[in-house]
Amino acid sequence: MADKNKKVRSVSDTPRHKIGVVLGTGFFLILCAIIVFPVLAGLLASFRPGKVLIRRGLSLDFDISTMSLDNYTYLFSGNADSQKYFMWYKNSLIITIVSVALTLIICYFVAYGLTMYNYKLKNFLFFLVIATMMVPFEILMLPLYKEVIALNIIDTYFGVIVTGLCSASTIFFFRQYLSGLPKDLLDAARIDGATEYGIATKIILPLTKPAFASMGILSAMGVWNAILWPLLVLKGAEKFTLPIGLNTLLTPYGNNYDVLIAGSMFGILPIFIIFLIFQKYIIDGMTAGAVKG
Repeated sequence: MADKNKKVRSVSDTPRHKIGVVLGTGFFLILCAIIVFPVLAGLLASFRPGKVLIRRGLSLDFDISTMSLDNYTYLFSGNADSQKYFMWYKNSLIITIVSVALTLIICYFVAYGLTMYNYKLKNFLFFLVIATMMVPFEILMLPLYKEVIALNIIDTYFGVIVTGLCSASTIFFFRQYLSGLPKDLLDAARIDGATEYGIATKIILPLTKPAFASMGILSAMGVWNAILWPLLVLKGAEKFTLPIGLNTLLTPYGNNYDVLIAGSMFGILPIFIIFLIFQKYIIDGMTAGAVKG
């Protein structure tokens, strides 16, 4: 036992290992800086007047003389721009909450059926699900748009939500997670007289909280930041989502950067809150979904 510990200790003390640790740490520090820079620069810009942003651009220059809370005061002042902003904010919240809730429920039950039961076309159906992941959304836009028009749900929240309710990546993730759970739980529950629906909702579903948390945050980010599909479906300005609404502030006749930057920073808040609430489940869910099965 002592020889084994000595061997492990000697490997960790080798120059090659130390160089690898230094290079790995340096790489991730650079990567972290690249990710953090636009967020921090945008946050600083939200405290500056729009004319300063146009003149200097996004930077980490901390000039206290040009910084104030005027942009946020204007954003919450209740004027016409403020009312439009919070109308778009409300639309995005409604679409995101409903879409994520329905997507998780539907994809969970689809993955449950593809994992917990044995039947002839099981693998073929799963192959079809995976195959849809290889089709770019740009190819599907026109058929989906024609379908939305045929169903007469154009310019509605439902028209935006319905096309993404059965996500192949979410089904795949749930299936990978569920395949790592012991199927003896199902047999024991059936012996105790539980129904199939009861097994899925009262026994297996509570065990998948990490998977729900992980896919919930990823789905929420995708829906909250989506712009292409909502831009095609929604026609009236009163139904625009936040990304579309903020985009309308940039016009050839004038750019309202004061609301744009402050509104963009405030728009990060829901995703940030969701991450804080579910962060303890996210790593477990992502790791389990990656290695199980």
